[in-house]
Amino acid sequence: MDRLILLNKPYGVLCQFRDAAGRPTLANYISIPDVYPAGRLDFDSEGLVILTDAGWLQDWITDPRHKLPKTYWVQVEGIPSPDALRHLARGVLLRDGLTQPAHVRQMDALAVWPRDPPIRERKTIPTAWIEITITEGRKRQVRRMTAAAGYPTLRLIRQAIGPWPLGSLQPGEWQEVPCPHSPRDLLRLIRQNQSFRFAD
Repeated sequence: MDRLILLNKPYGVLCQFRDAAGRPTLANYISIPDVYPAGRLDFDSEGLVILTDAGWLQDWITDPRHKLPKTYWVQVEGIPSPDALRHLARGVLLRDGLTQPAHVRQMDALAVWPRDPPIRERKTIPTAWIEITITEGRKRQVRRMTAAAGYPTLRLIRQAIGPWPLGSLQPGEWQEVPCPHSPRDLLRLIRQNQSFRFAD
């Protein structure tokens, strides 16, 4: 039977099982054989990583043509204006082209786990949390989007991939959940859990 693991990847952990330089990897947290990360999460990002032994599911999560939504909680420098939020939602021009429409909203201050090391803070510049859901998978896309809008990312936590949320998992914690049997099962889960509409 296929297996599906949800892991809260801590900051400063590589999204792989081996590292020649001896840096922390997924092997520090997961010892289940034959499961592999479906996609990547940067060394300096935190949050949800899915591991599975189901090849078709790895493809659905990682291949951009399937447009599987991924949601991030992003702490940015400055307080984004409503125009900036609309700009992020409509699409931001990056060096590799215009981003697809996204779901973007400003959030109240989050009570999340402390990061080690903490983010840089400037006494004269406030910070804000925004939620961004995208269906693309460009390299460091969310960080580049907020920077292009004038609000550099200070902290990035992936909160959901498709129908699977991070939930109450703390850094380094994981849980096994039922694995869908087919793309049809996955699409049904997504429809049941998708409560937003992307910008036109």
